[in-house]
Parts: sequence; C-alpha cells; structure tokens
Amino acid sequence: MSTPTIQPGLPALPFSIGPLLLGAVPATGPTTGGNTVQLVGLGLGGATSVLFGGTSATIVGQDPLGLTVTVLAPAHAAGPVQVTVTNAAGTSNPASYTYVAVGAPVAAAIAPNAGPTAGGTPFALIGSNLQGASVTIGGNAATVLGTDPTGSVLFGVTPAGPPSGGNVPVVVTTAGGTASVPGGYTYLLLPPTVTGTVTPSTGSAGGAFTIVGTNLFGASVLFGATPATGVTVDAAGTTVTGTIPPGTSGTTVQVTVQTAAGSVNAGSFTYL
Repeated sequence: MSTPTIQPGLPALPFSIGPLLLGAVPATGPTTGGNTVQLVGLGLGGATSVLFGGTSATIVGQDPLGLTVTVLAPAHAAGPVQVTVTNAAGTSNPASYTYVAVGAPVAAAIAPNAGPTAGGTPFALIGSNLQGASVTIGGNAATVLGTDPTGSVLFGVTPAGPPSGGNVPVVVTTAGGTASVPGGYTYLLLPPTVTGTVTPSTGSAGGAFTIVGTNLFGASVLFGATPATGVTVDAAGTTVTGTIPPGTSGTTVQVTVQTAAGSVNAGSFTYL
C-alpha cells in the first residue's frame, strides 16, 4: 500500500490540530454580561468551555460544523480580555473582547410620539447607552426589537394603551439605571363607530336608549340638538346607554354620538 503524500505549500487544516478562533461578534459588551456573543472559527465543535478573561461563559448553542459557538458573556470589569474555546482537541488561540462600563441610559425622544390605543406602532427611541434596555409605555412593556451598534437608537413596537387614550410616560431601563422620555407618548382615540341604530327608534322622553358600536369612550349623545341625560359607556367602549331627552311628539330627529375623536350618526328617533 502506497503512503499518501501531502502536496507542498498547502497548510494543514486548523481543526486537525485544535480549534482556531477567528473572532467574537460583537467584540464589545457591557460589564454586567448576560449579552449574546457568537464566537467564529474553525474546529470549534464539541466546545466544553469558553473563557472570557478566565471567567466561564454560558454556552447556549453550537454549530454542527464547528464554525460557531454562541455564549452568554459573563460579567467582568471594564477593559479588554482574551477569549478562548476549549474542546476535546485542545484550547484555541485567544480572541479579543472588550468590556464597556454601562452608563445611565439617556432617552431624548421617541418617534412617533403618538399612535392608536390599539398599540402595534413601530417606534424609534433616540438617546444613548440604550443597549440591552427594556421599555415601558404607560406602564406596559413595549416589544424591543434591538438597538443600533452605538446604542443611540432603540427600535420597538408600542403595546396597547388605555382605552380612553391620553398621554403616558415612557421609561427606559438598563443595568445602568432608568430614564424617562420628555413629553412621553400620547395614545390617540380611534373614531367612534356604530353598529346598527339607536334602540328603540321610537318612544317618549324619559325612556331608556341603547347604542352599540366601538370606540365609544367618553361619548355624549344628541337627539337632534338636545343632549341625552344619564349617558354611560361600558368598560369596553362598545355600549352607550342613557335617557331620551325631551322632544316634540310626532317629530323625527337624528341621533348623534360624539367623542373626543369624532362623531357618528346613530340613526333616527321618532317621538311618540
């Protein structure tokens, strides 16, 4: 049997002699740790230990091809450290990673600064030190999509707001502290809608009426030009009830529902 030869000038594969670490992505992170870092290289499969400056990281994922290892960085003092990966073949060469002290977040503005009470509005929060931040709008957690590499812009989606709308605080929280956005965020009421018409459509003053629809929070009701009395709206903003105001027997008037977001015709009513 002939002995295989190795062609001169071709380097041996790195993973044949041990893991080779090419770098960490990202190459910086907060001193508090807990952020996800992907280590890229060759022959990294079966990693049993990852050290950041001598401190063990938590391995959360590995590429079957041995090209990447995903870890949660441990906490460490600010400054550069060496990162190594160890598997059955040995310990890799070191790669550089820099810990950055976490400053208090700065929240200068949110854009847009208003949107519907249903939520679901994409927003950008402008400031600094926003890496790893959580955001609440009106006390409800917003969905954070991420930040730009500098931590000066945070992207997210608004949660649902109070059904009655209004201005609410926006609070950003990181390991470095909390900050509030000046002016907060304003939830806008949606225009009212009516399903069907006023019930009953005929009757006398002093009787009860019902109107069903959506976005009826804070509604008032006019029978012609005369406001109804005792108007109440249910918690869901879908039903208005009240007392029919005085009117002239035999006349038919338009019934109008008014809210801060607009008005809608609820049909006609005939006085008996």
